[in-house]
Amino acid sequence: MDFQALAQNILTNVGGKENIVSLERCFTRLRFVLKDNSKANSDQISHLEGVIQVLNANGQFQVVLGNNVAKTYEAIEPMIGEVTATSETSEGDNEPKEKVGLGTKIINTIAAIFTPTVPAIAASGMIKGILAIAVIVATNVYHTDITKFDTYIILSAASDALFYFMPIILAKSSAKVFKTNEYIAMVIAATLCYPSIVGLMTGKATVTLFGLQITKASYTSSVIPIIIAVFILAYVERFIDRIMPDVLKIIMVPTLCLLIMVPATLMLFGPIGIYLGNFINWLYYYIMHFSPILLGAFIGGIWCVLVVFGAHRAIIPIGINDVAKTGHQNLLAFAGAANFSQAGAALGVFLKTKNKNLKTVSASATVTALFGITEPAIYGTNLRLKRPMVYAVISGALGGALMGWGGSFGNAFANQGILTIPVYASSGVKGFVCYLLGCAIAFFGACILTVVLGFEDLPEKLSSQNSEELATIPVTATEDEKITAPLAGEVIALSQVKDEVFSSGAMGKGVAIIPTDGEVVAPEDCEVQVLYPTMHAIGLLLDNGIQLLIHIGRDTVELKGKYFTSHTEVGAHLRKGDPIVSFDCAKIKQAGYDLTTPVIITNASSDAKITMTDENKVTQDSVLMEFKGKVTNEEV
Repeated sequence: MDFQALAQNILTNVGGKENIVSLERCFTRLRFVLKDNSKANSDQISHLEGVIQVLNANGQFQVVLGNNVAKTYEAIEPMIGEVTATSETSEGDNEPKEKVGLGTKIINTIAAIFTPTVPAIAASGMIKGILAIAVIVATNVYHTDITKFDTYIILSAASDALFYFMPIILAKSSAKVFKTNEYIAMVIAATLCYPSIVGLMTGKATVTLFGLQITKASYTSSVIPIIIAVFILAYVERFIDRIMPDVLKIIMVPTLCLLIMVPATLMLFGPIGIYLGNFINWLYYYIMHFSPILLGAFIGGIWCVLVVFGAHRAIIPIGINDVAKTGHQNLLAFAGAANFSQAGAALGVFLKTKNKNLKTVSASATVTALFGITEPAIYGTNLRLKRPMVYAVISGALGGALMGWGGSFGNAFANQGILTIPVYASSGVKGFVCYLLGCAIAFFGACILTVVLGFEDLPEKLSSQNSEELATIPVTATEDEKITAPLAGEVIALSQVKDEVFSSGAMGKGVAIIPTDGEVVAPEDCEVQVLYPTMHAIGLLLDNGIQLLIHIGRDTVELKGKYFTSHTEVGAHLRKGDPIVSFDCAKIKQAGYDLTTPVIITNASSDAKITMTDENKVTQDSVLMEFKGKVTNEEV
C-alpha cells in the first residue's frame, strides 16, 4: 500500500493543512480537530484503500485505519508540520472556526495528555499479567515463592516504575498540550518524586517552606497535581518571557519558573490536585459501594458507546489513579465486558452475513477485539450494522453487572483482552471467576443475539465500497477509449519529461503536454478524486473507469498554490470541458519552474496499450491518446 498517497488523500479531503487544528494518533485511528468540519469530505475518505471507517463526532473528525494507522501517521505528520490547538486564522481566511463546547475541550485535553502514555501503560500491564501467571504457577505447581528472586524484583520494578514516576511522565505530555517548556515541567515533577521530598512528606515532622507550613501529601504516583501545575506553568512562563529582556531570557525564564512553581505546587496546586483526585475516587467508589452491580452494568454497557465519541478518555484517569494509589482498579474489569461483547457481536456478524467482504472484515475485527482493540469491530461491523452494536451493549452490561457483584478487579492498568486476563486473578477466586464468566456472557451473549435476532445484511456492492480494503476489480475496455487533452499545448513522450518519477513510468502510462495556456479542463465526464491544496496535481476518475493523474509542472508544489486557482472540489462530478484549475503560465515560468505536465493513467494493467496522438500540438478538443486494455479500481 502507498501510505504517502493515502496520507496525501486524507490531508486533501480534510480540507488541507490550513483546516487542521490538531492531529492525534490512537491505536487504530487518526483524530483530527478541524477548524471547519464541513470542509472534510467523509465519503471520499471512507472510499480510500486502507480506511475502515470515518466518524465525525464530538468535535473530532476520526479516520479509522486499523493496522495501517502507524505508517499513515508517519506519512502525514511531515506533511502537516507543526499544528496547534490554538492556531491563528490564515491570512485571507475569514471563515469562523467551529465552536467546541467546554466539555469537549476538557475531554480533548485529557485525551491529548494521556494518549501518549497508553503504550507504556499497556506494556506495564502486560508485564504485570506475566508476573501474575508466573507467581500462580510457581506457588501452586512448584511450591516456590518467586517474589523474592532478583529476576522477579527487577521485572516487577519495570512494571511499577511508570506508575511511581507518573508525575514525570504526565509532565512531559501535559507540557506539550499546554505549550510550555517540557523539561521545566519534568523538573517540577521530579522534585515531587525526589527521595528527600518523599521522606519529608511521609515523615512525622511538620514540613515548612519559607517558614510557612505546607500540606503533607505523597506525590509519587499522583496524576492531577502535576497536570494543574503544568497548566499554571504555561501562563507563568509566557508572562515572564514577555517582560524579560531578550539577553536574559535563556537563563532567567527557566530559573524564575522553577523558583515560582516548585513552592506554588507544594503549597497550593499540589494539595488542590490531591484533594480533587481523592474526591473523584470517592465519588466513583461511593457509586461502587451503593451498587457495584449497577456500576458494572453501566461501564460494561456504555464503555464502547463512549469510545465512539472519544468520551471514555475522560474516565480513564480514574483507573490510572487507582492503580497508582492503591495498586488495583476495577474500571477496566468492567470495560473488559464491553470489549468481549464487541468481539462476540463481530463473530456473530461473521457467522450470519452472506457478504464475502463483510465476512472478511468481521473475522479480522473479532480477532483484534479479543486482543483489546475494538475499533475495527465497532466501526467495521457493529456500529455500521446498528443492531449488533445494540446486542453488544446489552451483553456487555450483563457481563459487567456480574463482575460488579463478584468484586472483580485487576492489579494493573492493562488493556482488556485475552492476554491480560491474569491481571484480574488478584481479585480472588470469586472475583476472578466472576470476571471470566462476565467476559463469557458478554462474548457469547452478543454472538448468539446477533446470529439469532439478526441484522440487515449489506448488499455486495455497498460492502465493497466500505470494506477495510477495496477489492481490485478488473474492467476490460470493449473498444479503444479515446481521451481528449485536458489542456492545450505541445505534446511530448512521457520519457522526455525531466522527472524520473514520471519518465520511468513508475506512476503509470501516459503522455506529457507543455502548456500554451493555463487552463485544465475535464477531458471526459469524470469525478474529481484528488485535488491537492497546492492545486498542482489532480486525480480524476473518468466515467469509463480510467483514473487520470494530471501533474502541472515540476516542483510547482513549492509555490504552495501561488498563481493557481481552483474551480471545483474533490467529489464533484464534471462534464467534459468543465474547468478544474487555471494557472498563470508566465508568472510560473518567471519563477523558474518547468510547466511540462504529465497526463498519466494510474490504473492501467501491465499489458494495457496507450497510443499517443500523432499531432505535435493539441487543443482541449483534440484526442490526446487512445487506451485499450484493463484497469483496476485502485485509488489515484
